[in-house]
Amino acid sequence: MTSRNFRDYLMPADAHRIGLARGVDVHTYGERMLATDKAQKLKAHWQAMLDETFRGITSNGEIQPDLYRLQDEGFAVENAVAAAQALLQTLAPEVQIEACYPIEAKQWRAWYNPEIPFNDYGVRLEETSTATREAFLKLLRSCTSERGFIKVQQLMDANHFLGELYDLTNIMNRWSFHFMLFGEPSATQPWGWNIYGHHVAFCCFIIGRQLVIAPIFMGVEPNVIARGDDTDCVLFTEEEQRGLALMQSLNPDQQARATLYQQMEDPLMPPERFNFADQRHLGGAFQDNRVIPLEGICAAEFNASQRASLMETIRVFLDFLPDGPREARLKQIEQHLESTWWSWIGGCGNDDVFYYRIQSPVVLLEFDHHSGMWLTNEEPARFHIHTITRIPNGNDYGKALLMQYQKQ
Repeated sequence: MTSRNFRDYLMPADAHRIGLARGVDVHTYGERMLATDKAQKLKAHWQAMLDETFRGITSNGEIQPDLYRLQDEGFAVENAVAAAQALLQTLAPEVQIEACYPIEAKQWRAWYNPEIPFNDYGVRLEETSTATREAFLKLLRSCTSERGFIKVQQLMDANHFLGELYDLTNIMNRWSFHFMLFGEPSATQPWGWNIYGHHVAFCCFIIGRQLVIAPIFMGVEPNVIARGDDTDCVLFTEEEQRGLALMQSLNPDQQARATLYQQMEDPLMPPERFNFADQRHLGGAFQDNRVIPLEGICAAEFNASQRASLMETIRVFLDFLPDGPREARLKQIEQHLESTWWSWIGGCGNDDVFYYRIQSPVVLLEFDHHSGMWLTNEEPARFHIHTITRIPNGNDYGKALLMQYQKQ
């Protein structure tokens, strides 16, 4: 059985992967890692999907219309505009050119989650000035709740902590993320920004007083920061505990129907159901047009307590949003609760590892315990967690709202 202590799975100091990263910059490390056939095939596969015309994730290959509308959600857009403009002022003109893209640029969709630089879009925050980094934090704060602001910073710091464990902060640190800005910051016109890199991808689209943040990838390996100071924390405990509590509240028949596979790497899984990059996730990087069939059990069968538990689990996933946009989003999701599906992989005992997915016409959420990438555990463990937040049927990156705006 896998130990609960991540330190039992630290790579030895002479591990080949550590050697590839030791004493070089992130670009040299990337060239070394991308020299393998496996990495080249993954990069080519991702590029092919990036080159596709965006449609959006669906359950059957057809976009369900009329799900999203332009509205006032009470987002404090003026604060975000001021923060974005202040950030741009910290960049030299030639760096601004590197960081800025048109609102419809495909680079919106170029995010990834490994520490390996699979592309060179935007600017790397680690290569910018202290003033730019401080300005980025102000932009992040202007677009998130207080909990969301803290959480994203903790995830960035968790990446730094992993770098500290191996003395590899040259490739894994709290600023080793791409940053891009799309369109021109405006109180009325559509614009946005994103960051992406190891265990964080955050795509933020703004149109007036309306805010869309999706897709989002958030993860940690390990899920603790343990320096022995005030930065110490444990991440994703609520998502883990609430999902497990909901599954345990189902009766045996419901649990059986919700469970797609009993093992995390089940021999019954078809080849497309598991891959080394995303493991059980279906909505990961470059999966913008994936068809993800509804599976498991429909929330229409849930009792009132289970429905409340489902909505609380969703609320935890969306706690990064400011109050107005979050309440608008939760209201929209609740309106489709009768068409929301809950699915599970793995066991549901108190110590089990598991994957779960919440899927409806307007939301796709995934939680997964992973096996090791920078740790050596060959089986999934609770100290390596990935989560995905997406908006199906065409509104990832705010695309459905942008289309409506352009038709006005």
